[in-house]
Amino acid sequence: MALSLRERMESKLRQAFASTEVEVIDDSHKHAGHIVHEGGAPQGGETHFRVRIVSPDFAGKSRVERHRAVNALFADEFAGGLHALALDTRAPGE
Repeated sequence: MALSLRERMESKLRQAFASTEVEVIDDSHKHAGHIVHEGGAPQGGETHFRVRIVSPDFAGKSRVERHRAVNALFADEFAGGLHALALDTRAPGE
């Protein structure tokens, strides 16, 4: 059985960053029925996600640097239909 996009994203985050916490939440249902070109979710979802990650890799990095690193990790997913990613990126102790 194929992994869901949420599961693949979580796996990529765990592999790319030395993380102490990773949470990926599919929020696509909150956008159902919206016009797709305006950011809505098509049938089937898996377009809008919330990510929370705590990693020592983020220590000393700005919020913009952290977000760029995560967004770059998901370049293929954005090209394949991922539309929105809300990020909460922290170093331990923040």
